[in-house]
Amino acid sequence: MAGLTDHGHGEEESGKKYIKDKVQSATWLIKSIQQRQNTIYKVAESIVKFQRDFFDRGIDFLKPLVLRDIASDIEMHESTISRVVSNKYVHSPQGIFEMKYFFGSSIKRTSEGTIASKSVKEEIKQIVSGEKPKKPYSDCEIVDLLEAKGINIARRTVAKYREMMGILPSSKRKKYF
Repeated sequence: MAGLTDHGHGEEESGKKYIKDKVQSATWLIKSIQQRQNTIYKVAESIVKFQRDFFDRGIDFLKPLVLRDIASDIEMHESTISRVVSNKYVHSPQGIFEMKYFFGSSIKRTSEGTIASKSVKEEIKQIVSGEKPKKPYSDCEIVDLLEAKGINIARRTVAKYREMMGILPSSKRKKYF
């Protein structure tokens, strides 16, 4: 009998250790998930802070923003920010956007600072949608129209943005009838 009690006691100890290890693992997992949620929240909050005008007023007010801006704002590494914004979405008054959407290069304005390249693309789209079908604007004419709006951009950049948006060159957009 005494042998059985010792043997049973050993099983009880290993059972307790097993349960203790599993509880520790679960606690670690819960803390990791909470930390991840907290990081996503901080990143989203920072994006909103930088892009407030966009959320309130629309695409024309999207500011140039790079990962480094958010990283320094919330004191985290750029690679962490990159992972956080990957495959995550934001629901806003302007619609649903991938978090990556808010990051982009800038174009120098002739007057007040810079403008986000996405805003420039939107301007190009607006110009093309408002053109006369029989006389579509050339890339050079688009450059001039953008310049009149204070956006200083090269013809080849207009061509690149136009192609990225799937807008054909003026010769292919022209309607003859």
